[in-house]
Amino acid sequence: MNNIGVILFDIDGVIRSVENSYRLSLKKTVYRFCGWEPSYRDIDNAKNEGIWNNDWDLSLELIKRHIKSKNLKLKPPQREDIILCFEGFYFGGNPNKDSNDWSGFIKNEELLVEKEFFSTLSANGIIWGFVSGAESASAKFVLENRLKLISPPLIAMGDAPDKPDPQGFLELASKLSESSLGYANVPIAYLGDTIADINTVSNAKKRIPSQKFISIGVAPPHLHLESRMKERISYESKLKEAGADLILNTVNDLKNIDIDFFKKFQE
Repeated sequence: MNNIGVILFDIDGVIRSVENSYRLSLKKTVYRFCGWEPSYRDIDNAKNEGIWNNDWDLSLELIKRHIKSKNLKLKPPQREDIILCFEGFYFGGNPNKDSNDWSGFIKNEELLVEKEFFSTLSANGIIWGFVSGAESASAKFVLENRLKLISPPLIAMGDAPDKPDPQGFLELASKLSESSLGYANVPIAYLGDTIADINTVSNAKKRIPSQKFISIGVAPPHLHLESRMKERISYESKLKEAGADLILNTVNDLKNIDIDFFKKFQE
């Protein structure tokens, strides 16, 4: 089958739920250094600013904001101390060692898709890959160890500048495409759950305006509870305002994607 398009995926909040792993590590890290634990609303509101894709940096920022708002006589920690604390909670072991030795919150993560999802995409002529701000060890753990994907195309933390810089997204899109990025190439979509993800596509459009890019948003899993419907609607509205071309109910909605999907977004 001819390739009809490329879809690149964020991982956190899209491929796996991180409410009880990354977000919990963030909460516990902030509490460790300033005695205050941010709520999921505090984290969502900060991420909706569109610049806090790195949870280490967001942890430090929330600590600084709390110290300032409460006029506390505390000195913010060094970034290196944030990373050490965060990784202790998240991995519970050396991220460069065998994952069987990890005991951290990473073991709590719920998968949001199954391996067969990607087989279906391939059968439908979709090229796929992943662009994530997660550490390489964490991203490979979910993709290779848990989903059993073989050498999945991946840009992870450290492989490119943090989103919303589009460099990593463009590099992987270019690598997976059959031709150079531009007018003659197939459409390229990116699915993410934050405004930083949406902004990444917007910035890619500015870099290569002749290439057809599609920005797809989905609300993170913790907003899919019935009790949080109003917050989810508000969150999705912010994704649209940021420039999302499409909002999905779930990533699995892409199972039936076909060439007509891409044609909808052709100018």
